[in-house]
Amino acid sequence: MFMHPHLFPFIFMGPIGLGVLLIGFLIFGLPVMEIIHKAGYSRVWILIWFVPLVNLIFLWIFAFSRWPSRAAAPPAE
Repeated sequence: MFMHPHLFPFIFMGPIGLGVLLIGFLIFGLPVMEIIHKAGYSRVWILIWFVPLVNLIFLWIFAFSRWPSRAAAPPAE
């Protein structure tokens, strides 16, 4: 039987594991999507969260780069 390689780890998780994964995304993913959006980036960048090592690199780039929303805002007094 042929299994798609990307789905292989989820076969062993079962419905409970997938439920935990979904709850984890709802608890952490939705707020992170809002933070990314308020910073001026697209919410689609949350997909980087699922790529190991790339997500850590993006976190550092995101933290220390100039945010589009701050660039457009008038300077604070």
